[in-house]
Amino acid sequence: MNDGAQGRSPVERFIGLIEMTAAGFLAVVTALTFVSVILRYFFAWAIPDSYDLTRLLLGILIFWGIAVASYRGDHITVDLLWSAMPRRLQHITDTFASIVTLIALIAFTWMFWTKVTGTRADNVETFDLREPVWIYYLIAWVGLAAAVVLLTLRTLRLMLWPDTVGAAETHAIE
Repeated sequence: MNDGAQGRSPVERFIGLIEMTAAGFLAVVTALTFVSVILRYFFAWAIPDSYDLTRLLLGILIFWGIAVASYRGDHITVDLLWSAMPRRLQHITDTFASIVTLIALIAFTWMFWTKVTGTRADNVETFDLREPVWIYYLIAWVGLAAAVVLLTLRTLRLMLWPDTVGAAETHAIE
């Protein structure tokens, strides 16, 4: 373990693990797309299930990315009205938005779990290789579940320790 990882909190290490997982999926999607295009263009040959695998892996990396973006508050925001508010009202707005987002994310995670179990029960498979699709859905769901955990932590920090919010969001994995 490097020196930078030893001084980090367990939450920061968990976020780092999620970021590295999402980055790994992104690397696989990029490589699969690149190789698939080269093979199609130069050799008129396609990787079996490359479209399905790319689509499923892209969904996984998006859901895992939601986890980090939710915790850090890195998602797209419109700060025109927020920046004109007094500091106390900004905090109330941030807390309210975090709670609403958490409720929506919990509902989404629950409904996606029903999609995972339904896909498994229906025995949905990829076209060429006949791989079960539910496994990819399950991995995506784990990313959503991590998002719920991290957004819950962020919401608690906003409510209980508002001064600590901001420091963790600016730290990048080095």
